[in-house]
Amino acid sequence: MPTDHPFDVDALAADLREFLGERLSTSAAICEQHGQDESFHPCAPPDLVAFAQSTEDVAQIVKLCARYKAPVIAFGAGTALEGHVNAIHGGVCIDLSPMDAVLEVRAEDMDVTVQAGVRRRQLEEHLRDTGLHFPVDPGADATLGGMAATGASGTTTLRYGAMQENVLTAKVVLADGSIVQVGSRARKSSAGYNLLHLLIGSEGTLGIITELTLRLYGRPEVEASGVCAFDTVQNMVDAVTFAIQSEIPLARMELMDELAIYAVNMYAGLENEVAPTLFLEFHGTPASVADDQKRFAEISQEFGGKGFRAASSPEERKKLWRARHEALYAAKSFNPGKKGLITDVCVPISKLAQSIADTRKDFDEHGILAAVIGHVGDGNYHTTLWVEPGDEAALKTAEGAVTRMVERAIAVGGTCTGEHGIGLGKRLFLQKEHHSAMPMMRAIKKALDPDNIMNPGKVISL
Repeated sequence: MPTDHPFDVDALAADLREFLGERLSTSAAICEQHGQDESFHPCAPPDLVAFAQSTEDVAQIVKLCARYKAPVIAFGAGTALEGHVNAIHGGVCIDLSPMDAVLEVRAEDMDVTVQAGVRRRQLEEHLRDTGLHFPVDPGADATLGGMAATGASGTTTLRYGAMQENVLTAKVVLADGSIVQVGSRARKSSAGYNLLHLLIGSEGTLGIITELTLRLYGRPEVEASGVCAFDTVQNMVDAVTFAIQSEIPLARMELMDELAIYAVNMYAGLENEVAPTLFLEFHGTPASVADDQKRFAEISQEFGGKGFRAASSPEERKKLWRARHEALYAAKSFNPGKKGLITDVCVPISKLAQSIADTRKDFDEHGILAAVIGHVGDGNYHTTLWVEPGDEAALKTAEGAVTRMVERAIAVGGTCTGEHGIGLGKRLFLQKEHHSAMPMMRAIKKALDPDNIMNPGKVISL
């Protein structure tokens, strides 16, 4: 556990115990569980784990931590990918998972208010009989508070947007323990600074989100899918670009390169053609979806597609999408005992094919076997580099490849991360991407968190 802290751990624990009772844990196992996410970064456990049940709980915990100048790290489901929750300076982890109430669904306004610990699938189940749904899907069954804190997006961003576009209000506990409400349920506002979007994606470094009001959408009458292989990634991207320009309202558009397809075929016993492959989803009415599928099939043929296959029944769609959903597990099966260094970048769509080609060439030159998958409709792609724990040479090679991948993305007008966030892993890249704006970011951090207790060491270094 962390040692040599500038704060009195025992005194803080005593104060927190008086307030929380059994909802404060010093168990080594519990602390280790809360000191890591799904990233490559080594576990860094907090000194204490506090389980919160309300915004007022969070506020009181933060007030006590502020008194001792002890670090505070918010924890949801632990599904982040850049070391967001690792307690590198020790302190108190506030577990928000007990705050899992769906507080109010307002069907007439198409919005819902939830506590931060509500999970994505839990909300979908709660909304099942309302005819509404919340579409942001990062893949993992993350908490909605965590999704807002990391600025999550995912497979449906193309049509519905990311968390930035779908959070209307947030209740937030600041570094001094005060509670603020930002945003409004109105669908637009010109009132004051946009504090809501400042806090979304801030990764718990400016405040802890405890409640959210989210935008909802009507559940589509029909959900249908399609898949199409291409000779090259360039042809695929050209087809995608033309489809977007033609205003075909695609809900999902996922890319898998030939290595990813090969891996899932071997892992899951599938028979997909080993080629760059596009998986699509269409939402709408029976007539509109049939028309959209037909139009995309024509476009794919024009750009060298190898035959568009449509699927509309739930069974057909599940089978078709299985390859995309099995990608990470397939890669793991090819790398037993290794740890995955998962990363992402995002580039303008016109630069996507060349960016992937350059990354693939770099991997080949350095003996790295790693597949590429991505949300091709918004230029965001991902890869996982597999390293044997303790193999420092392999880790150095992998980190070098990630650095070059990011630098190429930034050089063409892209970003070091499309959706994983900064956390521990991409702080230096943030500096490269936003060098002229870094003093402004640090000024904001200093103003809202003068003692640097809110998730210190992540995103911004003071």
